[in-house]
Amino acid sequence: MLYEQAGTLRQQVEHLALSPSQNLLIDLSRLTFCDSTGISALLAARRRAHTADAEMMLAAVPANTMHILHIVGLEQIFTIHPGNGTA
Repeated sequence: MLYEQAGTLRQQVEHLALSPSQNLLIDLSRLTFCDSTGISALLAARRRAHTADAEMMLAAVPANTMHILHIVGLEQIFTIHPGNGTA
C-alpha cells in the first residue's frame, strides 16, 4: 500500500458511520504491495472499528502481505477472511 493509498484508506475509514456489532471488511485482493505505512493504516482502521464497538476483517489478503503480517505478529490481531467477503 503506497503512502497515497494508505492516506485514502485512513480518510475513508474515519468518515464511516460505524455502529456496534457492524462489520468493517477491507478487501485487499487488488493490493500488490504493503509497507509500514499501509500496515499503520490497517491498524488505524482496526482501532477506529474497535472504538465504535464494530468488528474489522481483512479479506483476500495476498500472500506477500500475509507474510508481512505474520512476521510482525499482526495475523494474531486481525481477523482474516480467505475470500473477498462476498457471498
